Amino acid sequence: MLPNDVPLSHLGPSALLLLQLLLPPTSAFFPNIWSLLAAPSSITHQDLTEEAALNVTLQLFLEQPPPSRPPLHLKDFLGRTLLADDLFAAYFGPGSPSRHFRAALGEVSRANAAQDFLSTSKNDPDQHFDAERLGQGRTRLVEALRETVVAARALDHTLARQRLGAALHALQDFYSHSNWVELGKQQPHPHLLWPRQELGNLAQVGDHTCLDCHELSCPGNLLGSTLLTSGYFGTHPSKPPGKCSHGGHFDRSSSQPPRGGINKDSTSPGFSPHHMLHLQAAKLALLASIQAFSLLRSRLGDRGFSRLLDISPASSLSFVLDTTGSMGEEINAAKIQARRIVEQRRGSPMEPAHYVLVPFHDPGFGPVFTTSDPDSFWQQLNEIHALGGGDEPEMCLSALELALLHTPPLSDIFVFTDASPKDAFLTSRVESLAQERRCRVTFLVTEDPSRGQGRARREVLSPRRFEPYEVVARASGGEVIFTKDQHIQDVAAIVGDSMADLVTLPLEPPVVVPGRPLVFTVDGLLQRVTVRIHGEVSSFWIRNPEGVSQGQEEGQGPLGHTRRFGQFWIMTMNDPPQTGTWEIRVTAKGNPRVRVQAESSLDFLCFFGVPMEDGPHPGLYPLTHPVAGLQTQLLVEVTGLGSRGDPGHPLPHFSHVVFRGIPEGAELGRVPLEPKGPRERGLLAAPLPPTLLAAAGSFSLELIGQDGGGRGLHRAAPQACAVVPVLLELSGPPGILAPGSKAPLSLLIVSFSGPQDLDLTTSVNSGFVLTSNLSRVRLEQNESAWGRLWLDVPDSAAPDSVVTVTVSATGREASPVAPTYAFLRLLVLAPAPQDQLAAPAHSPGRILTTASPAFHPSPLVTRGRAGGGLAGNPWWGTLGGVLLLLGLASW
Repeated sequence: MLPNDVPLSHLGPSALLLLQLLLPPTSAFFPNIWSLLAAPSSITHQDLTEEAALNVTLQLFLEQPPPSRPPLHLKDFLGRTLLADDLFAAYFGPGSPSRHFRAALGEVSRANAAQDFLSTSKNDPDQHFDAERLGQGRTRLVEALRETVVAARALDHTLARQRLGAALHALQDFYSHSNWVELGKQQPHPHLLWPRQELGNLAQVGDHTCLDCHELSCPGNLLGSTLLTSGYFGTHPSKPPGKCSHGGHFDRSSSQPPRGGINKDSTSPGFSPHHMLHLQAAKLALLASIQAFSLLRSRLGDRGFSRLLDISPASSLSFVLDTTGSMGEEINAAKIQARRIVEQRRGSPMEPAHYVLVPFHDPGFGPVFTTSDPDSFWQQLNEIHALGGGDEPEMCLSALELALLHTPPLSDIFVFTDASPKDAFLTSRVESLAQERRCRVTFLVTEDPSRGQGRARREVLSPRRFEPYEVVARASGGEVIFTKDQHIQDVAAIVGDSMADLVTLPLEPPVVVPGRPLVFTVDGLLQRVTVRIHGEVSSFWIRNPEGVSQGQEEGQGPLGHTRRFGQFWIMTMNDPPQTGTWEIRVTAKGNPRVRVQAESSLDFLCFFGVPMEDGPHPGLYPLTHPVAGLQTQLLVEVTGLGSRGDPGHPLPHFSHVVFRGIPEGAELGRVPLEPKGPRERGLLAAPLPPTLLAAAGSFSLELIGQDGGGRGLHRAAPQACAVVPVLLELSGPPGILAPGSKAPLSLLIVSFSGPQDLDLTTSVNSGFVLTSNLSRVRLEQNESAWGRLWLDVPDSAAPDSVVTVTVSATGREASPVAPTYAFLRLLVLAPAPQDQLAAPAHSPGRILTTASPAFHPSPLVTRGRAGGGLAGNPWWGTLGGVLLLLGLASW
């Protein structure tokens, strides 16, 4: 926390504004690892969510023995810290990557934490079991779990994880915010997850529940009653006489008699008057979270539950196919490669769990076909034939946007076409969506951009007509590969290679500079290193650390095997590759592209957020993208560490992060990485350098460190990142969407970096109507605007379908600014009898706000521990001493 004598000027006005916007009412268990500076031994929502998910995943692994491997035994995991990497290694085999699982679990955890920050949820007592809204809170909890099941069955697992995070937040809050623990209960509430069961013995409006307490710690302030109650927070709704407050420094209601409070969010009496019961509340919240995960497993089945949490080392398979008459060879190549992947990986851990297919031509695109059944995917793909058309351009980006909306995060998408895009106006939106989804897009184009023959054309086309593909590929970490019909089947073979869990090795310099070699580092954790070179290359050679070289000649050489397909070369190095510094020299016209990748279980995930270290929600406010002018932290999660090696041997570790501009590759900053919590957990953090945040723009990031043997260790993020001009937060309605209903949405726009004159545009699925009270806004530095949107759901909307709302903020000509996008996915459900759309929790009109000098926030740089609550409590231990699967048979 911030000492009293630290001046307010310690923080810039941008941080003050975000704190003002995000910190007012409602609290909970602290959101995530950033919360632990305020109360280092506390257990957070993130801890509870991840521990529960790991327990139920282990239960699934114990009950479903792995194919072709020995079964797992519970005794092998007792007395050890339960880690995702160790679970995957034990079940799928050594080196099996847990990256997808940890990314999915991160989605759930961040959605959980976001409930304390989003404008539509942070002030809503129904979503936190506050203000004795226990029945209403249970309704919203069950509703969120229902939405999780429906979204998962619709194969929209991103939306399902978001709703699951919201459900778990409320469920965990019940045990911290109510007096269930104080009533002496030793097990979770038996009826909280069942809407038709009575909660029982609820305190009524006229029942007094608390005594006055003028101390920070209030162990005896509850009246000796058996009634179930919860605390009031803030002034909305107002606290009736005799009722309990939530409590803590930032709860205004706690200064009104009866003073004090009953929350058990943390171990700090300054935040939690019932801090002495924090561990008991956390224990019950963990058990209840395990029950919720187990309930979802029973509703979805093991396969559906595994897809929900991406409990697989495999990627998805997504194809976007041009079906015009000239595409016969390309479609056949896609079919052959898809069939090869399906047959080679069927029944193995690397079998794709999700298949997506989107055809396009002109003027149409779609429909999207999604399935988890490889035979259904193959049948659908086999029915696609090249028919009609034959002229250029085509609706490629519209089809790609549809594929991105239906493809799981961290997936590869392959686009087969021989035409430029007719819908190039979608470039920036598809670019932003690819970055948000963290999907890598590779274009296989059987068209030479310098060639004037081929398809018929309705108009004279620019030689740069394929630039939109380059933009999307560069932003997503993919490639644009130009080839010819006779090479397409061979080039399509990269689809299978790319679907492996490949890591990207950074190059120095990142782009080809005449006369300079490209340098990269190979560590002892890599295998199957490949170098790809694309462009008008006259010659190249590669040299290993021992000085052995190999040129561009095709076939086997001293370093590996080289293949060439037109302007595309790929060299696969012999295993094991020589560790140390390698060099590549390229002589070419134009701007050749070089990429080095390898197979390795040691990789990383990265996220961004703004630390909030004071107020009722100390924690990390998650950001999809950094925002210009806003102090931001990078959070890195290293995957593949587990408990590798012997205790006497050091773990691999990353020590610094390097930021580079795109596309030129200039270094924008080099910042030390600070470990958060136990090293085997692999959590690291670093502040983004001010030079990077000074203006909007794209950047890449690289991690550098040492492997366990002291050799250099380098990894690059597979996708580009972007600093966006403004913060754009789009929030959904507090209840469900039903056919024929009208739902309010809220929009928050904040500028931290100077005057912005913005046009706002919206889009939604066909058949839905979206209106807004805000189409243009001018913001000064540290100024925000609220807008309201209304979504009309047609009577014909299919229940259990997903609708995507998109809002873009684009600078007007007087102040050219790159567009910023916000995407919101909502579920249309047939309402249950008790479902009602609650009134919005905030004012409907447009409101402008500026930073207030009355706030006293803490610095935005933290030194907290990750997982300190779990590691430091004897009852928790490993799996809580037992598997914590008590009473799950009834679910």
